[in-house]
Amino acid sequence: MVFTAEDKILIKNLALLKHYASRRLIKEFPNKGWKKNGLDKLLRKIRATDSVDRKPGSGRPRSMRTEEKIDAVHDLVLSQEDSPQTHRSTRQISRETGISQRTVVRIIHEDLKLKCLKKRRAQQLTNNNKDSRLDRCKKLLRKFPEESVDFIWFTDEKVFTVASPINPQNDRLYVSKETSKRQVDAKRLLRTRPTFSRSVMVSVAVSKFGCSNMFFVEPGVKVNGAYYRDVLLMQRMLPAIRRMSGELFCFQQDSAPAHRARDTIELLRQETPDFIGPDLWPANLTRP
Repeated sequence: MVFTAEDKILIKNLALLKHYASRRLIKEFPNKGWKKNGLDKLLRKIRATDSVDRKPGSGRPRSMRTEEKIDAVHDLVLSQEDSPQTHRSTRQISRETGISQRTVVRIIHEDLKLKCLKKRRAQQLTNNNKDSRLDRCKKLLRKFPEESVDFIWFTDEKVFTVASPINPQNDRLYVSKETSKRQVDAKRLLRTRPTFSRSVMVSVAVSKFGCSNMFFVEPGVKVNGAYYRDVLLMQRMLPAIRRMSGELFCFQQDSAPAHRARDTIELLRQETPDFIGPDLWPANLTRP
């Protein structure tokens, strides 16, 4: 049987100092659940070595976590420097090497001393994108000194869906052990969702002066260039910004199709004191 480190120290002290035998130990500590055979084996080891520590090299010889297999797992679990994203998952490594997935995980954590880090999604940029972004950022810094940043209003729209994402791994149904799957109503075992989830689009403007009200787009309305200009800009956003900031402000938006339309750009030139045009937007910018 397996003894804890505290149990081994206790047994060792009682055996060496008070000469306790296995029967005496079982009688003194009935709640431990110790077995006589296991105690006899441990006591023989204590008398022979005066220690409860495991002898180096003892135990069953390794059959899977050998140096050769550790090197094989090492080569498969890590991406090569000249070939990114060439690593394998623990399941793939198990199939390719014939090592159980559980042993593969032990090799990764115990022998290779590796830990897993989760990657984040990010925009892939070319060298031209990076150069263009750097150039436009420098132009923005020259155009807008630090004291004028407070007057820049950032605007955007967001779609909120009623049906939130569900992790199917955590969507379970618990029943009693005596209940078979056939006895459960079939509808309770289905995770249904509508074909088209209900959603609502909200638009808002934000600056250091504060935040405008949330402007809701009417259900079923397509936010094209005309709706964005005539309703969101002229009737809602620009009046709200003027109420909070007066006529001293700079308008900023992203590169959505309705935002970068030619008529939209011309309207902003006429209706705003200043705005950040498409020529200063960061190149190839998308949300992560």
